[in-house]
Amino acid sequence: MTIGAYQHIGKAFRNVSREDMKTRLIAWRASESAVVVEKPLNLNKARMLGYKAKKGFVVVRIRVNRGGRARPRHTHGRKSRKQHESLILKMSYQWVAEGRAEKKYPNLEVLNSYYLGKDGKHYFYEVIMVDPSKNEIKSDKDINWICRPENHNRVARGLTSAAKKSRGLRTKSHTLKVRPSLRAWNRQGK
Repeated sequence: MTIGAYQHIGKAFRNVSREDMKTRLIAWRASESAVVVEKPLNLNKARMLGYKAKKGFVVVRIRVNRGGRARPRHTHGRKSRKQHESLILKMSYQWVAEGRAEKKYPNLEVLNSYYLGKDGKHYFYEVIMVDPSKNEIKSDKDINWICRPENHNRVARGLTSAAKKSRGLRTKSHTLKVRPSLRAWNRQGK
């Protein structure tokens, strides 16, 4: 059976040598936490998630720290219940990366994102962003839905794919305590 060009690209991304990945991670670690890249590293995955090589699409590589989120230690007197520093964030690292991308570039909307790699200290994601003010985006029938006002600030409202996955909305059931909302279930769902 013959395979297409994008399948070859996806296979090449998955089978990258350890030395090449190590040099990539070293370079990414030395760069800024949010970097606009010229083109996506995994073109196959980016195309599956809606990326097109045209004006209005921007790809941003985001670096997120690994490990638990620590709260500052309580310093005023010895109160035992205040001494705990660890905090479990209920957002996935990918959702956090999308939020940071949106915060860095407020004129763009987050379309989707995907995992690139990790080292001992960081996760790396590529976030696909769209500029809704561009005429190329407004006239493209596949993506112009993102220009509507109800799709503004999607990440903060948990409407991206990574956010929905993190919120447990991939499956539907009457017993799930995340629908219709967490507030309706008195925060029991997550």
